[in-house]
Amino acid sequence: MKSLHLIGSKHMGGAERWFGRFLPAMQRHGEAVEAVVRRNSELAHQLPPGLPTRHLGFRTVWDPLSRLEVSRLLASSDAPIVQTYMGRATRLTRLPPGGGRVHVSRLGGYYKLDPFVHAHAWIGNTRGLCDWMIRGGLPAEKVFHITNFADPARDVPPAEVDALRADIALADDDLLMVTAGRLLDVKGHRYLIDALARLPHELHGRRLRLAILGDGDLRAALADQARQAGVGERVLLAGWQRDPAPWFRLADLVVFPSRDPETLGNVILESWAYGRPLVCTAFRGAREIARHGEDAWIVPCDDAAALADGIRAVAGDAPLQQRLTAAGLRRVAQDFSEATVIGQYRALYADLLENR
Repeated sequence: MKSLHLIGSKHMGGAERWFGRFLPAMQRHGEAVEAVVRRNSELAHQLPPGLPTRHLGFRTVWDPLSRLEVSRLLASSDAPIVQTYMGRATRLTRLPPGGGRVHVSRLGGYYKLDPFVHAHAWIGNTRGLCDWMIRGGLPAEKVFHITNFADPARDVPPAEVDALRADIALADDDLLMVTAGRLLDVKGHRYLIDALARLPHELHGRRLRLAILGDGDLRAALADQARQAGVGERVLLAGWQRDPAPWFRLADLVVFPSRDPETLGNVILESWAYGRPLVCTAFRGAREIARHGEDAWIVPCDDAAALADGIRAVAGDAPLQQRLTAAGLRRVAQDFSEATVIGQYRALYADLLENR
């Protein structure tokens, strides 16, 4: 069945990256989809050419022209399922009564619920988020949990990995830690830089280096923190990476230091998919999907000393690394595969239309 998907963000982030992964996956499984994105947004320039896409203003929720553009689009579309992401697109989306169409709002974070209450159904990517929506007053029978899937790990040609290695001047005996995410406070990057500063320059004869993949308002502050902590030459602020695959292939260790409000944490899934040992904090999403000592090494949030101890423990224990990566690969195959998650969306859409 056809579905129309609207997102009004200007910059890239977790929701936008999911949008860009989810819709092509739907196409691969035979679903007709259409994307509606903000004109000249970062996402608009990153969607694949084979994805039907429209570009609207999405300036503000109070802008009359933005409202008019969305309402005209909805009136002209024959998609029975309309799915929105984030507050702006959701608030601007108002289906006319009747007609049997369904407005589904997907939440990937603990947002204020007022902009979402007019939808017909809601999807949360963690059980904790779904429980929170229900406690906030949304009807339990219309709140559904569907997690994110992990992209299959891309086979990166050795020459591409070698080129990246040369580009960042990574020595053969360096130990590269990689983290990814927008440079926002909730991602906890400052604790990771603090943890690096607490560790020796070398662990087990290997120089510690850290690559942070992402952009955001805290970039300058994080660079300044690294310089003041004496680790500036070992911290690489690599910017947003449309394709992080070479980085994950090059990484010796993935570290994800998010603070408690982090909802899911796609980096966990990416670490597992690429078979990389993972050290992460015990934020909400990690407490739900990761298992300490089995598929991840989990430490308290907002605790640089504990994070440093976790890095030290995993980096120096090859058998532990092997156990973590093997279990992570199993988790992806069993619980977070693309086919499983797309099947859940297809079943939900059919059920919502049947019971509208």
